[in-house]
Amino acid sequence: MKIATILGTRPEIIKMAPIIAEINKRNINHVVLHTGQHYDKEMSDNFFRDLEIPAPDYNIHVGSGTHAKQTGLMMSGIEKILLKEKPDIVLVQGDTNAVLAGALVSAKLHIAVGHVEAGLRSFDLTMPEEINRRVADVCSVMYYIPTEESAINLLAEGFSRKNLFITGNTVVDACFRHLEIAKKRGFGEESLKELDIDGMDNILTLTMHRAENVDIKERVTNIIDALKELTDVDIIFPIHPRTKNTLEKFGLFEELNSLSHVHIVKPIGYLDFLLLTSKSVLILTDSGGLQEEAITLDVPALTLRYNTERPETVAAGGNILVGANKEAILENANRILNDKEFADKMKNAVNPYGDGDAAVKTVDAIEKYYHEGKLNITAPEDIMDSFTREMTQIDADITVSEFEQSENALVHMVHDGVKMRFPTDDMNLKGMMITYDKRK
Repeated sequence: MKIATILGTRPEIIKMAPIIAEINKRNINHVVLHTGQHYDKEMSDNFFRDLEIPAPDYNIHVGSGTHAKQTGLMMSGIEKILLKEKPDIVLVQGDTNAVLAGALVSAKLHIAVGHVEAGLRSFDLTMPEEINRRVADVCSVMYYIPTEESAINLLAEGFSRKNLFITGNTVVDACFRHLEIAKKRGFGEESLKELDIDGMDNILTLTMHRAENVDIKERVTNIIDALKELTDVDIIFPIHPRTKNTLEKFGLFEELNSLSHVHIVKPIGYLDFLLLTSKSVLILTDSGGLQEEAITLDVPALTLRYNTERPETVAAGGNILVGANKEAILENANRILNDKEFADKMKNAVNPYGDGDAAVKTVDAIEKYYHEGKLNITAPEDIMDSFTREMTQIDADITVSEFEQSENALVHMVHDGVKMRFPTDDMNLKGMMITYDKRK
């Protein structure tokens, strides 16, 4: 078996590192393609070395550009490599343009696609990431899904439960694995060493880069007005160059930088950031991945967004959406800082993304599909069976697997009277309402 993994951005490398390590541990033939979407010094071989994984076998060096130009260049480069390497499955992770390009090319070449972190939905079609993740799911054969809620998203869109694997999220594997690496080496960034992070009692780590926040003056002003009043914490703000430029354009940067409790530093490396996060009492962010890392590291998070494709973090109680609303930011931040019971409840929120074994479950599923011949994509030889989609209330004491065998059916959706449930083989359906596809 040969596996090809496509990477494009730093978050993809971070989240795929545990899977890459697991593949290599099992001595499976493996090639890694880097699109060079965010290629810089930190994204070079040094970054892979820091995470203790091998450097990529290929780098397409796409660089920046419009979505169309970037995706087109990626597709052309990926196609040449896949035609040469002929992998049995291509793994893509998340929702970047690299994911879009890799999934499309692989599907067109009749190579099985495995989508890591499948099923996430923000239901916001203005986000390019939402388009990318939906297209990738359409192209995929195997879906490695972080939570039951994300699995239900895919069931609602018509995907077969037989191809869905609730593995947990590799962000948990990555956090545990990489935090140990970070602790061994300590802070590497001079600006963090100079701040004496270990001597600070209350650290609030801030990240802010999304256009809907930093490009709208009213929103970014509201956020900064809230920061001015959070004087009980040391705010560490690794600032994105684009954010800095926008703040300067709006005349807000100097004011923010003059606050004694706000420490603006240049962007820092992943391991430094992970260590900083672990030492924080509060995260204020508009990042998607940081919402996952915060709940994994037991750090309360306030998210500067009005929606999230990580709703599980909110439902679990470790994350609160505050948008760009000054009052909401201050009310929740002060409650976390001053109400120990409330803060402890957020810190102790059950992690919806699993226990850190997502990489093992993912590679187990790939090996099983390979040995069962399910990664082979060939033209059908049989005339398609017709089916009807039906709904019924189950009164019998019967499992999903038993129902499917007795009715020649595929259970699609299950409702237990309170909420939708993911139909595992051994789930008892008694008392549940189900929809299912019945073959004629």
